[in-house]
Amino acid sequence: MLRTLLALGAGLALTGGAAGCAADPDAGTNGVGRQTPEAIAAKSRAAALAARSVHLSGTVAGRGTLYHLDVRLTDGAGVGRVTGGGRDFEVLRVDGRLYVKGEAGLYDTTGTSREAAETLRDKYVVVPPDDPAYQGLEELTDRRALLGTVTDLAGPPRKDGYGEVGDSRTVAVSGPGGGTLQVALQGTPYPVRVDRPAGGSLDLSDFGKAVKVTAPPPAQVVDLGAVPSAVAGR
Repeated sequence: MLRTLLALGAGLALTGGAAGCAADPDAGTNGVGRQTPEAIAAKSRAAALAARSVHLSGTVAGRGTLYHLDVRLTDGAGVGRVTGGGRDFEVLRVDGRLYVKGEAGLYDTTGTSREAAETLRDKYVVVPPDDPAYQGLEELTDRRALLGTVTDLAGPPRKDGYGEVGDSRTVAVSGPGGGTLQVALQGTPYPVRVDRPAGGSLDLSDFGKAVKVTAPPPAQVVDLGAVPSAVAGR
């Protein structure tokens, strides 16, 4: 599991592509496209971080593997699913605790005994803060941390054309490393897509919409530290 999270974390760094150009692209918009690239990037990032909740869905390329990510985040809580690299697991953060739920194969390649892996299979496993996987899971389920990562262009941006994401007209800004944000031209200038030429893109939606995250039933919860040989990536 730790290798999966490390690869996923590497893939979350922005490396993106440009959108196409449209005639009279700023007509009837929120006006953000008329501003400097620095202002567009800053306003988009600020809008994303100010939203109390968000839905991120798409693909992330990390260390030669394409992962599909689908998470819903709100203040202090998050729930989602990650697939790729032969792994498929759910992640949950609620009431100050981190949980992961997956097949036995998620654990039996990390030093965990087969017996322990079977015990953990399809259970909500509490990940302790000292586990090597904790940091990756925490960022994946922390609204501000994850949005901060995916909206960071890591340097001076440039304006990179106009386009559309779904029904939203957008303006693109790219960083020196190739990372690109597609910023909404209607309403609040949220970043609605992050594109990467290395593979994968993330769509951001449902800003500010209520997200219900509940703790799992106690009968489905297993404390990682209480299972012999369950090291989950240590």
